[in-house]
Amino acid sequence: MLLELGVHPVVVDVFDGDVLRDIVVEVRPEIVIHQLTDLPLGLPADKMTDAVKRNARLRVEGTRNLVSAALAAGAKRMIAQSIALVYAEGPLPHSEGDPLLPESDPVWGGTVQGVVSLERQVLHAALEGIVLRYGLLYGPGTGFDLPAAPGAVHVDAAAKAAELALSRGGRGIYNIAETDGVVASDRAVRTFGWDASWRASN
Repeated sequence: MLLELGVHPVVVDVFDGDVLRDIVVEVRPEIVIHQLTDLPLGLPADKMTDAVKRNARLRVEGTRNLVSAALAAGAKRMIAQSIALVYAEGPLPHSEGDPLLPESDPVWGGTVQGVVSLERQVLHAALEGIVLRYGLLYGPGTGFDLPAAPGAVHVDAAAKAAELALSRGGRGIYNIAETDGVVASDRAVRTFGWDASWRASN
């Protein structure tokens, strides 16, 4: 399908920084979109303990290698996937400036550490870093047909946010979630013209 769309796919181990850098430098993209994840389809409870650890490592080490490769290639902008599921308790809806759960949290600590590392690396890199904090994804290919938690977002609308961020907005964090009183996405709506109801069939 990618080939039919005119895309040249390359499979690479993101933990192999040298190979990743060589490939990205060869392509020389102006913009890099970081959508790395290592979570199982549908987030089954019996697989999540190991998956959360793997995903945290991906956010820390994978991001480090991808940012390094992007800089070596001369990229000007990076758009990175983060999550809006780790805000600390407080007044709702959560905006981008609200604190996250502590990295010492007994349940979410490892995830928060990965999120904080990813966001810092992208926002502090010598390029224009844009972080999209997605709500819990649902829709085709996610394992969820309907929203499974507050602050969710359809996968089509999430992808549209990344597309809009290619040419709009500036360095910073943007919530990407449906309006249900839990997460406020006003900044993305205002800056990108993003619409949570957008679907690929629209």
